Amino acid sequence: MTDISALYATALEGCGRRVEGVGADDWHRPTPCVDWDVRALLAHLVDENRWAPPLLAGRTIADVGDELAGDPLGDDPRAAWESSAAGAGEAVARPGVLDVTAHLSFGDVPGSEYVMQLTADLLVHGWDLARATDGDERLDPAVLDAVATWFDTVEALYRDAGAIGPPVALPDGASAQDRLLARFGRDPRKDKA
Repeated sequence: MTDISALYATALEGCGRRVEGVGADDWHRPTPCVDWDVRALLAHLVDENRWAPPLLAGRTIADVGDELAGDPLGDDPRAAWESSAAGAGEAVARPGVLDVTAHLSFGDVPGSEYVMQLTADLLVHGWDLARATDGDERLDPAVLDAVATWFDTVEALYRDAGAIGPPVALPDGASAQDRLLARFGRDPRKDKA
């Protein structure tokens, strides 16, 4: 699977399954993202979903202004996810979207780069949700491989910008999934001793 839009759709669907698995008592559970509980992590994901359509349509952050201000989850976090995921999925599936210029906070990038960033975020944060809620932590192998290859080219930039934590040292023989999560600053071992 090398089609970036298809990779994104698979990551979005996988993250969505993990959102569906959030129980009524899970919203305030801690996640591997130290500053975020499950609700705050979902708010981040919904915000990213809500930003995708205007940014992939060529709008700038200044153009969007306050349109997306406020609590992205409202009273129904699952409905907020579903609505935002549908909008983001439609935006990424539009013909030609990978060739647009996305005007991000740190500069302009091709649509294909922005969609890979979103794909990586959905993949890793989907795992974060699964870890926090005792859900299925298995990541799609094709998306995992594509994100790992893409991350080879941007890992230093992410780390220098403080967007990810320090890499976690793992024992020899760690799986490809565990190695990628460790590069994103996650400790995927169940027993962290």
